[in-house]
Amino acid sequence: MEDIKTLLIGYASKYETADFLPEDPSWFMHQVEGQLNQETLAFIASCLSYGSRKQFFPKIQYILDCSNGNTYEWVKNGEFDKDIPCEDTCYYRLYSKRTMNVFLHALKDMIVEHGSIGNYVRQNASDGSSAVAAICGYFSSYGIDGIIPKDTKSACKRICMFLRWMVRDNSPVDLGLWSNLIDKRTLIMPMDTHVIQEACRLGLSTSRTASMSAAVKLTAKMGEIFPDDPLLGDFALFGYGVNH
Repeated sequence: MEDIKTLLIGYASKYETADFLPEDPSWFMHQVEGQLNQETLAFIASCLSYGSRKQFFPKIQYILDCSNGNTYEWVKNGEFDKDIPCEDTCYYRLYSKRTMNVFLHALKDMIVEHGSIGNYVRQNASDGSSAVAAICGYFSSYGIDGIIPKDTKSACKRICMFLRWMVRDNSPVDLGLWSNLIDKRTLIMPMDTHVIQEACRLGLSTSRTASMSAAVKLTAKMGEIFPDDPLLGDFALFGYGVNH
């Protein structure tokens, strides 16, 4: 375990750098100014982050362009209705424009009612786990279960990734806007098939499916290596995957 610990600590320090950003969807939240714009664009970007980056990057860029960097007002004022109308044509893969429009209307309601995504989380969660559950619960109440998981049985990878972006501070990649809302030691590893594969190769996980229970167990393992910041393990596993 000591060899693995040394290996992963090395990869974490090597890959948690600004050079990581251009190839990662977290890049988009660094292209806008102000906390409200950053958290709003980050949330939408995380929801679109699946499949090929060459395919979903332009879909996030479209939202950045349509909103002229003022993504918070674009959502709050319903300006998205003209850019992503409620129609049954494809937006990205399994997401039709109608699906995206309904999702954005739910996000608009959250922002109008609570002031921001951060305020909603502040009022409904106390740690990483309850934040994931609160976000799932809100969108599930709108009948949305494609873009946001309806519950926390799955690994909720994209929500966990979004929370990493918002909570982890002192990072050249993650923003740390919510570092005073949630303790980063309570965050859950964003788990997908790639993360499972690398974790299994290192003996850090025995699960072959991306479930919340598997993600929690892997996070606990990462907590043994990075006790003050378990999600450094996300960068470490990325680095391990690149090099092996």
